[in-house]
Amino acid sequence: MCVCIVQQFMAKARAPRRTLDSYTIKSINKTIRAGDCVLMRPSDSSKPSYVAKVEKIESDGRGSVKVHVRWYYRPEESIGGRRQFHGSKEVFLSDHYDVQSADTIEGKCTVHTFKSYTKLDAVGNDDFFCRFEYNSSTGAFNPDRVAVYCKCEMPYNPDDLMVQCEGCTDWFHPACIDMTPEEAKRLEHFFCQNCSSEDQKKLLNSHNASRHSDAKVDTKRRRR
Repeated sequence: MCVCIVQQFMAKARAPRRTLDSYTIKSINKTIRAGDCVLMRPSDSSKPSYVAKVEKIESDGRGSVKVHVRWYYRPEESIGGRRQFHGSKEVFLSDHYDVQSADTIEGKCTVHTFKSYTKLDAVGNDDFFCRFEYNSSTGAFNPDRVAVYCKCEMPYNPDDLMVQCEGCTDWFHPACIDMTPEEAKRLEHFFCQNCSSEDQKKLLNSHNASRHSDAKVDTKRRRR
């Protein structure tokens, strides 16, 4: 008799779970769906919001809604830490999955592909980009190699101003070619050391402040 009562109680306690197509977060008046990227409240209020991709939304039938998420890591959260070529809005898609209360969602965001991000006319607070997948156990990245630029042979950081050589079409950081950012912005033409003679450099690397061409001086995308 007692066993039957316990079993009936447990059956009632385990409310059936169901997958939701969408869920509205009342505190922010935003509707989330599987596939959306969201900002989630960190346990430490001094840290920036966590970035995650919603994999599934689940209700337990008693008013509690959980989100199954896949975390994005910021560079400083990775094993190797932040490096010079990491953009300020860069995140890595990790293999770290989790289940969190939907109430911890602070807002929605967009995680762009690297290519799409570099073509944005303006970057908002809720815009991020991802070019790597990250293994949280080993610290490995996929892909493990990307194109490098400039004399310093660094991967491209979309936050950095760069100038493009009209000869070899490679991109260079102003500091790597003994130039200030202000001087780089005033360039009409630019040929790197390997593509021009001294006479050509004097002619083509004009620092004329009265004229400005942004055709070859950029962040490899428009300045924000």
